[in-house]
Amino acid sequence: MSDLAGRQCNADAQLLDSKQTAHYMSWLAPQWELAADGKAISRVFSFANYYETIAFVNLVASVAHRQDHHPELNVSYNHCRVEYSTHSAGGLTDNDCICAAKIDKMLHI
Repeated sequence: MSDLAGRQCNADAQLLDSKQTAHYMSWLAPQWELAADGKAISRVFSFANYYETIAFVNLVASVAHRQDHHPELNVSYNHCRVEYSTHSAGGLTDNDCICAAKIDKMLHI
């Protein structure tokens, strides 16, 4: 694991090139998937029930609030799909990977 989870998001994040993207993806849990167009990363998290799913959503919300970087969430009874992309930059930035790494670390992955 890298120190990616220890970094903080910054407001002027720049788009990652393919080499940077591959480098950051190697630091994340293997369940994170890169979109075909390279502009987003996503992962589905599964849980035993709705209560655990919502507890996870609250964890993601706390990361989003502290980092001022917010993912797209698709919440269901026993799973949540998290997708990161920096809309203001038009694609994937280190902020997206930082937040993904923070979630991985909080879940001890």
